[in-house]
Amino acid sequence: MIRRIAALAVALLLVTPAFVFAGGQAEPEGEPVQELTIYTTTESYDPIRYEAAFMIADAWQELGFQINVSPMEFSSLLQLFYDEQNFDATILGWSGRVDRLDPQHFLGTLHGEQTDLGANNPGGYENPEYDELFVAQSREFDPERRRQIVQQMQAIAADDNPVDVLFYRDEVVGYNNTKFTDFVVMAGESLYNEWTPLEVTPLTDDRMLTIGTPQEPDTINPLDSTSVWGWKFMRMYYDKLVRLSPDIEPIPYAAEEIVDVDDTTIDVVVRSGMTFHDGEAVTAEDVKFTYEYFIDNDFAYFRPFLSDIESIEVVGGDTVRFNLAEPVASFITVTLSQIPILPQHIWADIENPADLAPDEIPTVGSGPFRFDQYDRGEYKRLLTYEDHFDADRIEIDGIDYIIYADSEGVFTGLLTGEIDMTAWRMEPGQIEIAEDEEDITVVSVGDFGYYHMTYNLRRSPFDDRLVRQALSYAVDRDTIIDVLLQGLGEPGYSVVAPINAFWHNPDITRYTYDLDRSRELLEEAGYTWDSEGRIYAPN
Repeated sequence: MIRRIAALAVALLLVTPAFVFAGGQAEPEGEPVQELTIYTTTESYDPIRYEAAFMIADAWQELGFQINVSPMEFSSLLQLFYDEQNFDATILGWSGRVDRLDPQHFLGTLHGEQTDLGANNPGGYENPEYDELFVAQSREFDPERRRQIVQQMQAIAADDNPVDVLFYRDEVVGYNNTKFTDFVVMAGESLYNEWTPLEVTPLTDDRMLTIGTPQEPDTINPLDSTSVWGWKFMRMYYDKLVRLSPDIEPIPYAAEEIVDVDDTTIDVVVRSGMTFHDGEAVTAEDVKFTYEYFIDNDFAYFRPFLSDIESIEVVGGDTVRFNLAEPVASFITVTLSQIPILPQHIWADIENPADLAPDEIPTVGSGPFRFDQYDRGEYKRLLTYEDHFDADRIEIDGIDYIIYADSEGVFTGLLTGEIDMTAWRMEPGQIEIAEDEEDITVVSVGDFGYYHMTYNLRRSPFDDRLVRQALSYAVDRDTIIDVLLQGLGEPGYSVVAPINAFWHNPDITRYTYDLDRSRELLEEAGYTWDSEGRIYAPN
């Protein structure tokens, strides 16, 4: 239904007849542009991305392109996008996890060293000037000077346009206010963050917090997961040296103390008395092993966090010293908050961790909750780890995760009381229904993640900057926001969202909907049209 409305909106706006495309050329030079495919999620997983793909396809076809829209199951789409890089253009999203308020991650998704399989730049964008600035900002400790570099990078990326930032979507979720209270709300993550299970207070005898999700983890292998669904589960049973507070301040967690010895030497004192869930002590040697294990296995997803570590040593028994090749401004807030501490006595004998079968993956961590059960496609369970140093403040017995087939199932679970909170945003049509329910509290926060159309720059015609710009001018963001999102979001234009105000650059190129401008850019790039309006690439 939404797609029919959206298609009608596009049709009313696209009034230029096909013969204008021909430009009087009965026999255009060059070859017809081959059919292009836009990959997106299924309608049941995310109707907004699904409908947006068809809207964009309609507009691109008005420009003379032949477009196929291919919806895919989410995990399969991630594999196609990251692990195979076998796509023309793909609509996906980056979630606004708290560690990503530092611009390091989002800027790194366009870094030239992140173009290999499995890494964060699947589109293959490379720009030496951008890469040089990326290194410069990561080593700049003065916030204002770093801010200037970060804003310059956003301007370069907007002009080159390897990734079209489509929109920023409000995070609107809900919880059952008769079961638990004291939920923690965080920017970008809303209720589904790592502090809610530590803070919620039961209002009944039911002490298991039940969360509904429309997607299961891509994997629970900590060296192979690239999705938010994997990490938001695993981060509860693995400890990290640092956790970011609800106010986005770095809090030493498995670390008792962090000392800047100098610009390139960081000492981390490991908290005493910690144990893994199998009872073995957590030591400085485990921390050293973990970071070296991630580095040695060169897992592309983590490479940006670890690339500046020159060596790691244990000093004084309980202290891990990180020796950096260069100063890294985000080392404490990003690197120390992202790597899960692994038990050396379990992982040391695993030579190829990425090749582990699902039933071979170790699940022993040292976090505030311990792994109990995972039935793929149906259910997950974590139980409170009573020997954890943070256990005294945890008032729940554990966390149940119910995996539904789609977001409608999650919403039904919330209405019926089967779940206590949603791990996924509600669709616009569900929000008003939820607000009328006395037992449900609706929470809305802005997001600093974004939804994007990534072009594969290794393929024609996406290897041409003018073509990428032309295609982005053919994206009707206002209709996506007004019709599909019903106003719950804003048009996108930068990989650093406006809500992240300190780092965001508001004065960069914005691709407002303008098909005439699209045609001008295509003509400038040498494209022509035949008498039927089909577009031809230049020789």
